[in-house]
Amino acid sequence: MTKADNSFSPSEREGLYRAIRERRDVRSQFLPDPVPADVLARLLQAAHHAPSVGFMQPWDFIVIDSREVRQQVHAIFTRENERAAANYEGEQAGLYKRLKLEGILESPLNLCITCDRKRGGPHVLGRNSIVEMDLFSVCLAVQNLWLAARAEGVGVGWVSILDQQQLAQALHLPDDVYPVAYLCLGYVSEFLPTPELEAKGWRSRLPIQSLVHSNVWDAPLDNAELEEALRNIL
Repeated sequence: MTKADNSFSPSEREGLYRAIRERRDVRSQFLPDPVPADVLARLLQAAHHAPSVGFMQPWDFIVIDSREVRQQVHAIFTRENERAAANYEGEQAGLYKRLKLEGILESPLNLCITCDRKRGGPHVLGRNSIVEMDLFSVCLAVQNLWLAARAEGVGVGWVSILDQQQLAQALHLPDDVYPVAYLCLGYVSEFLPTPELEAKGWRSRLPIQSLVHSNVWDAPLDNAELEEALRNIL
């Protein structure tokens, strides 16, 4: 049987890889310009086309443009951020306090992507052994949206310093619906050339060669061609 060429064109592939390389967690560069409805619709459709275990599609999307709701969420962030700051000491504590870790009020739009843990019924195909697969599926929807947003020139920031129970109350979520990702969306003044936490000296990207193993954990990679490709790839 002849191998079919199902690959994208070189320019299409480069566009995809560019979106992956240049995706950023945006905190400080939001502009007030609104995100047009057709653009937002494309982003939501991209998220909705993510893979999901048992095709359960456990996600819902709460589009938040209410200043009042965003102020409630920002208050939750402020409390949790003060608690998180207590984890650090010395220079690291000072650096943490200087970091801007959200754009809840600055971005023109917030979006909460949730997981309905009962969707699909009590026995979802593929979820019997790993019950968290519904949460993992929602994370794939988040990534789809994030990459599509980068291609559209829209910045996205994930606010993870939130008490999820308080967030669920603020958004009136049902008991079986879990808030996986609280996102800030909007056009930006720039996409930083490197991740902001790397640029600010918080952490650096780990070398990919140190993260690839052979067959079992911590076994050296036994593939010279792959090793060479990993060294040379941009």
